[in-house]
Amino acid sequence: MKRANIIVKGEVQRVGYRDAVVKLARKLKIVGFVENLKHYDVRIIAEGEDANIDLFIERIEIRKFPMDVESTEVSFETYEGEFEYFEIKRGDWHEELLERLDTAGTLLYKSVELGERSVALGEESVALGERSVALSERSVALGEKTVALSERSVALGEKSVGIGEKMLEKQDKTIDAIDRSKEEIIT
Repeated sequence: MKRANIIVKGEVQRVGYRDAVVKLARKLKIVGFVENLKHYDVRIIAEGEDANIDLFIERIEIRKFPMDVESTEVSFETYEGEFEYFEIKRGDWHEELLERLDTAGTLLYKSVELGERSVALGEESVALGERSVALSERSVALGEKTVALSERSVALGEKSVGIGEKMLEKQDKTIDAIDRSKEEIIT
């Protein structure tokens, strides 16, 4: 069993970080607590199986908006077994309420920002769709012209074959006439 004293620095207050830490601790069967420290840091005391504590230390380095852990300072202490569960040590209820409101405001602004980006991407998608339709229409028109030219080409080819056959026929008649003239001259 292991006990870790962890100081977490970064964007970890007023962003729901302590709640995320509690969820991780409960999943990993870790006991102890998490609390805000004066000026912007968070302290965690965690006790549990060695492997679970090591995994916990890795997973609390959350970098997912609005949380952004910049560093963790970990010191290991003698396991004491003093905790039954993992909890958030909260401060004054006014401060906690303001923290929740700050978190909600941050998430609301991010939601609006993402909504604006989504609308912009939607508009780009519509514009690309319109261009695609225009290109498809041009492609169809070119395809129709190609078919018409192919049909003309086939008709001209058939005409050429007909003319070629007539020329061969005339050539055969000419050769026959020359052969007869030769025979007449010889005889």
